[in-house]
Amino acid sequence: MLATFDTHIFWEALTSRPYWHGALLALELTLVSLAAACVIGFFLALGRSSRFRSVRGFVFFYSWIFRATPTLLQLLFIWNGLPQIWSTFASDWFKPFLAAFIALSLNEAAYMSEIIRAGLLSVDPGQELAARALGMTRPRILRRVIVPQAIRIVIPPTGNEFITLLKLTSLASVISLHELLTASQELAAVGFRYPESYLAALVYYLAIVSVLMVAQGWLERRFTWSSARSRRVAALAAPVPVVSHDAR
Repeated sequence: MLATFDTHIFWEALTSRPYWHGALLALELTLVSLAAACVIGFFLALGRSSRFRSVRGFVFFYSWIFRATPTLLQLLFIWNGLPQIWSTFASDWFKPFLAAFIALSLNEAAYMSEIIRAGLLSVDPGQELAARALGMTRPRILRRVIVPQAIRIVIPPTGNEFITLLKLTSLASVISLHELLTASQELAAVGFRYPESYLAALVYYLAIVSVLMVAQGWLERRFTWSSARSRRVAALAAPVPVVSHDAR
């Protein structure tokens, strides 16, 4: 006979400390990993356009390694294999959270580098040439001209990567990190109440992702509004109507 769904167990799990603490830990791991991935990915994106072949080769090799191997394998290698290669990582300071942070950051950087590179390439090269003609240095051109325009292109895929990375934090349960999935597995193992335990975790993931989607939409509207407003101002200031060259 099939067991009925116990709402008391479900609500008890939903409001329990292991669940909300695991949700906060998963969100914290996502935030710090994506922040590190954006920094690493930015320099990797710049390396793809470097004039040095060795730098371009390193960037290609990095992306090939982390995009061609499973994230779970990378996580297990860093947690179990790294301490055997370097004894420094065999100390007590090497915690599951740090191992998950390293694995997810390095993995996500390979994807963020392509996203950032696409954003940088979307900026008209003529603007960089004009900035150089004004005597601006390369770092200042990136900071004042290219990056502000590339952000609008980078935001939507970065939001998607944020959501994907949040779900990838569940892989850290295999290295005993007490995040949200680990909390649900521990509760399910105690009373063998799998529907209630996993559904409570599902509600947390849905709530977090919903908030992230709202924040992503707000950012997209903010940058789109700025761009659209600039176009409207330019159109009002034009002395003659703009006609497309396409006669169709």
